[in-house]
Amino acid sequence: MSIRSQIQRNILRSYLFMVVFILLVVALSYIFGHAFGYGDSFIGIAIVFSTISSVVSLFFGDAIVLAMTGARKATREQDFDFFTVAENVSMAAGLPMPKLYVIEDPAMNAFATGRDPGHAVVCATSGLLAKLDRRAIEGVVAHELSHVKNYDIRMMAVVTVLAGTIAFASDMFMRNLWWRDRDNDRNDSGVFMLIGIVLALISPLIASLIQLAISRKREYLADATGALITRYPEGLARALEKIGKETLVMKHASNATAHLFIANPFKNKKTRAWFSGLFDTHPPIAQRIRILRAM
Repeated sequence: MSIRSQIQRNILRSYLFMVVFILLVVALSYIFGHAFGYGDSFIGIAIVFSTISSVVSLFFGDAIVLAMTGARKATREQDFDFFTVAENVSMAAGLPMPKLYVIEDPAMNAFATGRDPGHAVVCATSGLLAKLDRRAIEGVVAHELSHVKNYDIRMMAVVTVLAGTIAFASDMFMRNLWWRDRDNDRNDSGVFMLIGIVLALISPLIASLIQLAISRKREYLADATGALITRYPEGLARALEKIGKETLVMKHASNATAHLFIANPFKNKKTRAWFSGLFDTHPPIAQRIRILRAM
């Protein structure tokens, strides 16, 4: 499979998941609104809430993430390879130089955040910068800048807000069940109420699965775009190979930020159930390496 066909296929799948996600938000708003007699007005409430949350996450999400990880600003003197590689890859990708940050953590990992190429941040752990050679660092930086170039950082912010909206709406629906006026229930609202209860129970799980599916597809897309920028897929493949063999667990990661990283920061090597892959924030590293080396 060529790099460009890999990119096109992942773009199509990502936007397909996004459409399904939005339809799920609208469907839930419609069902919940009619169950409580609000009608279609509940859809407007959900859209307003999602819009406000999206704006906040887009404009302040990068600062929040950096504060959560305890990252420091990178300098040319202290982080020469990281700094100069980012300069070269930015020029090759036709992007502005991003702000660079380093997390003092021995585990190997990296992520990108920000709202657009002009306000992008690329962050790497000190462990990654110390353990990878320059070509491998180049592959990682190209991958992260691909998230910037493909506007994945914006899409994932919106997706995270949509998932939060669904969880919030489901929780609000279940809480309001205790306060509704049962004497005024109509037959049609009773049907909507029954459907609403079922959806309130399962929709947060569905939302999480869609969110994780989009995240995994964007990782494949960033791998392919990064390889296109550097014209050297082996650099990223070697980096992923070393990251995959890493046994250290990141100290400065949380469930809220896990999907941002180039690889899952929680390396749980314990026995896993057959369905656990559905809940991974990242595709299998071995599969990513195989695809890169087939390009």
